[in-house]
Amino acid sequence: MLRRGVNGLFSELLRIVREAIYAGIVRTGAAPDSISIASATHLTTASVEEACRGLADAHVIVVEPGTTKIRSAPPFSGVATPFLVRAGATAWYAPCAWDAFGIPAALDRDVAIDARCGWSGEPIPCGVDHGRSYGDGLIHLLVPAARFWDDIFYT
Repeated sequence: MLRRGVNGLFSELLRIVREAIYAGIVRTGAAPDSISIASATHLTTASVEEACRGLADAHVIVVEPGTTKIRSAPPFSGVATPFLVRAGATAWYAPCAWDAFGIPAALDRDVAIDARCGWSGEPIPCGVDHGRSYGDGLIHLLVPAARFWDDIFYT
C-alpha cells in the first residue's frame, strides 16, 4: 500500500490515475470505473482505488459515499445531470451550470449547453461560440464558494 510522502510514489500514482480519469471522461463522456483505469494504466485495481480515495480526499474528484465510484471530476460529471454540454457528436455532463462553462474552457472547444431553469424547467439556450459565452441565463449559487465542500452533493 502506497501512502503520501513515500518518495513521491503516492503523488505519482495520483497523477497517473487523475490523468486516466480525465482522459476516459473526455474520450467517452462517462467516468471510467476502477477496472478500466487499472487496465489503461497497468496498475492494480487496489492501487487505483487507493488513488481515487486520495483524489477524493484532496477534492480533485467526488466519489459516491463509501465507494470509489466516480461521481464527478470537475468540471465533468460521471452521472447524468440537467447540464449536458455538446461539441459536435461528443457530449459530457457537468455537475452544475458553473461547471458546464468549465468544460469548454478545459477542452478549448466551442459547445452548446443544454440547460434548464432550476425553478421553471424552461430551457436556457447557452454555450460558447468562437471562444465567447452566449446566453441570457443567470447562475445562482445557493452556497458560498468557501462552503462548497461542506456538502458537495447539495452544492
